[in-house]
Amino acid sequence: MLSKAVLSQAEVSKMLTAARDEAEKNHWSVTISVVDDGGHPLALERLDGCASIAAYIASEKARSAAIGRRETKGYEDMVNGGRSAFLSAPLLTSLEGGVPVIVDGQVIGAVGVSGVKAEQDAQVAKAGVAALGGVQS
Repeated sequence: MLSKAVLSQAEVSKMLTAARDEAEKNHWSVTISVVDDGGHPLALERLDGCASIAAYIASEKARSAAIGRRETKGYEDMVNGGRSAFLSAPLLTSLEGGVPVIVDGQVIGAVGVSGVKAEQDAQVAKAGVAALGGVQS
């Protein structure tokens, strides 16, 4: 039987705080979503001034990164590179800004961010994942 780490509420809070701090440092109004390895919600925070649609998009970025086991930027790159058929994949977003949390080679969750430019969303999500230290993303 295999075993793997799971995100506790302490880690979720730590990631959410680090992502929020990164967004606020840059004066970005974003929504931050944290999910487990199945893409199920663990936390969501929409900063003041962020459009309500960002809550949906951030959640789907996080879910796509978790179940796809890769950054959502990879999907965006595939589509932009001409693989338009990939738009029919069962992931609801192929936009940059979803980053998986990987421990010992296993995806244990993901952070998704929406509200600013795609690369800025990814920057905020990566800051959240980095808060766990030593964790790969």
